[in-house]
Amino acid sequence: MTSIANPDYWSLLGIKPGSNQSELKAAFRREARKWHPDLNGNNLKAEERFKLVNEAYAVLSDPVKRASWERKCELERLKRDPFSDGFPSFEEYIDVVLGINSNIESSPSEKFNNTNDFDWPTPTTTEAPPPPVQAFEDLESLVQLTPTQALNGCAVQLELEDGTLVEIRTPPFAGDGWRLRLPGVANGGRDHYVQLRVMTDEGLRIDGLRVLYRLELFPPDAVLGCAVEVPTLEGNVTLQVPPNSSSGRLLRLRGRGMEFEGATGDQLVEIVVVIPSDLRDSERALYERLHELSGDPDII
Repeated sequence: MTSIANPDYWSLLGIKPGSNQSELKAAFRREARKWHPDLNGNNLKAEERFKLVNEAYAVLSDPVKRASWERKCELERLKRDPFSDGFPSFEEYIDVVLGINSNIESSPSEKFNNTNDFDWPTPTTTEAPPPPVQAFEDLESLVQLTPTQALNGCAVQLELEDGTLVEIRTPPFAGDGWRLRLPGVANGGRDHYVQLRVMTDEGLRIDGLRVLYRLELFPPDAVLGCAVEVPTLEGNVTLQVPPNSSSGRLLRLRGRGMEFEGATGDQLVEIVVVIPSDLRDSERALYERLHELSGDPDII
């Protein structure tokens, strides 16, 4: 069974360890199509599995990340099973577990001349402790991608604080707000994070095949309903907002998302009800009257 905390990336993609790049790409395409949220009714479990599939491909397709992950897996395996390579001798086991040298030999008379004469082993000289490790905050860069770059994945070059250039490849089906971790590449062994920004000039946020858009409405429009123009990747369309729409309500525009190999995502429009900052006295009076009516038990 695959652990979310420490996933087996080969098993997630359904291929044997050490598979070549062509097998890796084919497996990724198969699993990405199988688990993409837009093709699974936005099932939460499918969405989590889809993220793990992307993570697996991002690690296994990068030789540096893959080697680091394999070393981490080996260390975890040894922690779980310290005798995975066989049992040590009794003397070695005692030395490691109890921290003493089991080969010290002494006669009974040397060890117990009387009740107060036990000869403790002479402590050995140890090396000086290492200097304290100075903690640093992790670093983060913001990278802008076009919708096409985010969908297919692309090479991105970053310049670290010390001038070092690092090239990474973003995973396919990436979305706005994703954070990619580059372990240990910054000074002092710090991690460097890359936050992806995938947003059009019209405010459309890309997330895989889905397109997300925040629609701000004044309270009267949200309460009574309205028809409003919203942008899509193919131009503006008229959206009918139902009455009594609260903040957080999602309206779906089917087939208005990204396209990939015959599959098309949807556009989700999130309703956000906002209060004007420059209310006129007459408008404020109406809100006060509405507040009074909402607390009157005789009003049905």
